[in-house]
Amino acid sequence: MSASVSLAVTHLVPLAKEVDENKVTPGVLGFIVFAVMAVAVWGLMKSMNKHMQKVDFKESPDADADKSREPADSTAQQR
Repeated sequence: MSASVSLAVTHLVPLAKEVDENKVTPGVLGFIVFAVMAVAVWGLMKSMNKHMQKVDFKESPDADADKSREPADSTAQQR
């Protein structure tokens, strides 16, 4: 360990002893991470809602199905 790292660690040791070992909280960093995740989920849901509104659920007529029905329809009309 270099001298500056050991000096920094010795200054942090008194701060670590002030923390109650029986009480663990996420702190400010945990709140920030949770808030960012919540905003990301909200944005994804808005985007999904916008994309789902663009979807047309009505099925368009199939050209191949129309061709296969024409001979059947013409034989039915001839009887």
